[in-house]
Amino acid sequence: MSRSKTPKKSKSMRNQKNQINKGSVKRLIGLFAAYRTWCSLMIAALIVSGVFTAIGPRVLGGATDSIVRGLGAGGIDWRTFFFWAGLAMLIYFMQFVTKWFAGRASARITARIAADLREKVEKKLWTLPLNYYDTNKRGDIMSRAANDVDNVVTTLNQTGGDLIYWLLMLVGMIVMMLTLSWQLALVTIVLIPLSGFIVKKLSALSAPGFMKQWQYMGKINSNVEESVGGHNIIKAYNRENEFIENFDAQNKELYKASMRASVVTNMIQPLSRFVTNINYIVVALVGALKIINGSMSVGEVQAFIQYARQFQQPFTSLSQMVGTLQSGLVSLDRIYELLDSPDEPADPVDACNEYELKGQIEFKDVSFSYTPDKKLIEHMNLTVKPGQTVAIVGGTGAGKTTLVNLIERFYEIDSGEIILDGSIDIHKLSRAALRRNIGMVLQDTWLYDATIAENIIYGVPKGRHISREEFLDACKATFVDNFVKTLPKGYATIVNNEETAVSAGEKQLITIARAFLTKPNILILDEATSSVDTKTEAQIQEAVNRLREGRTSFIIAHRLSTIRGADIILVMRDGHIVEQGNHEELMKLGGEYANLYRAQFAG
Repeated sequence: MSRSKTPKKSKSMRNQKNQINKGSVKRLIGLFAAYRTWCSLMIAALIVSGVFTAIGPRVLGGATDSIVRGLGAGGIDWRTFFFWAGLAMLIYFMQFVTKWFAGRASARITARIAADLREKVEKKLWTLPLNYYDTNKRGDIMSRAANDVDNVVTTLNQTGGDLIYWLLMLVGMIVMMLTLSWQLALVTIVLIPLSGFIVKKLSALSAPGFMKQWQYMGKINSNVEESVGGHNIIKAYNRENEFIENFDAQNKELYKASMRASVVTNMIQPLSRFVTNINYIVVALVGALKIINGSMSVGEVQAFIQYARQFQQPFTSLSQMVGTLQSGLVSLDRIYELLDSPDEPADPVDACNEYELKGQIEFKDVSFSYTPDKKLIEHMNLTVKPGQTVAIVGGTGAGKTTLVNLIERFYEIDSGEIILDGSIDIHKLSRAALRRNIGMVLQDTWLYDATIAENIIYGVPKGRHISREEFLDACKATFVDNFVKTLPKGYATIVNNEETAVSAGEKQLITIARAFLTKPNILILDEATSSVDTKTEAQIQEAVNRLREGRTSFIIAHRLSTIRGADIILVMRDGHIVEQGNHEELMKLGGEYANLYRAQFAG
């Protein structure tokens, strides 16, 4: 299996590399475009700093020549020497000030870019359709939102203004060397294409390694998330070794990819330094000959040697940045893969933002599929009157949860219509207006890290005032008040999804109270009583029954005993409603529902 996938990965990697080369560099530059003023100030400071750095050796050469001429003339002109030395000190001080300002401006720009990038990713996560989360591993999404963003920020911090500075330095050194000796400058400049060729080739070799590195980082994050989330189940079934083996395999691949990228990248600096050291030797030897034949002074050769030595610094620094930059560009490309993913379809411009549903829902020839090649719901027709309770049963993958997700518009139908209150197409309401009318209680309880009271009022729309009496009525009706009274801090008790002072059943009661308080017109209960303890199951069922009173309700349940009183029971198979009726009617029919019911209560 792995062999058959290799060619696809290779092709993807080539495409990815082209995308990085063409798109990510442009986007990296685009990140700075929003801060033109600060970027202009930074570049101006870097130019001034580069100029001062470039003329510094030339001024020091003047100081050296004043001493050499004085020795030959029988006395050193200390006034001239101190003039050149003082000028050199002033130049280097100004170089320090301008470089410091440029560094501060770069830090400011990088911090703002980091904040903007995180904000874009966070906002994008809320505009992505539910299908994106269904088709991508959460660990990889988290890796893009956290690790890749951090890597881009690290890249900007380690390169940023320094990249521009060393490029300016390179140009400045070349100009100053040409003014001293075009012959020696030519020898030095000839080595630029050679160093550039080395950097380019090694960078190209390291790119696939960095891409694999971040891909396997995403896989490891997914593995760790599953290990932590399902820790008890994994241990209960003695599957720890399987997770450890998977982690080890992924970790080894990450190690190999990281080593390949690092080994190649770490060759850039030594090779560049080797080339520039050869140049340094040539300049020193030829410079000595020029002093002997009188075509250059000692100070000029000293200045040129300094330039030749400093000429190595831009290449060394730039070569060090290449690996960091390449890794950052890969991460940036992964971030933009997420940012470029299609958003959830926007609401129509004329969509209604405020509407109170009466509770009638009608499916007219509705079809939906997650992927075009695999149909799920086809040509569904269903009419639910206000206040009716609809129970949905069927096997895994029958389309039960998909049906209620279509009501919430978590997914958009492919064809057909969903009509509300007899005349309103579901798309005529904004998603916010629609969802304000719907309450949900899911199998997997979700509580955020806050007090019990804050979790209960979580679903109340902003601006709507909830009195203490309303709050307590909801808590008493759903039996939350019973167990909260036994807690030392009462409703101020902190709860979350991991560590909590309440049981699974009590968590479920909190979510029911949350739905109760929002007073929805439509209620969706997705396996709401399937993962609770026996002690509170009767309370939960009674709380659910109270919550359903006077509301159009959709119940997905495996426990058929909880839906006997439903007005309509839908039996679904492969996206189709194969049986429809109340409990008595379906039992008389003797079909799938009757078989399921008898199987559950046999013996």
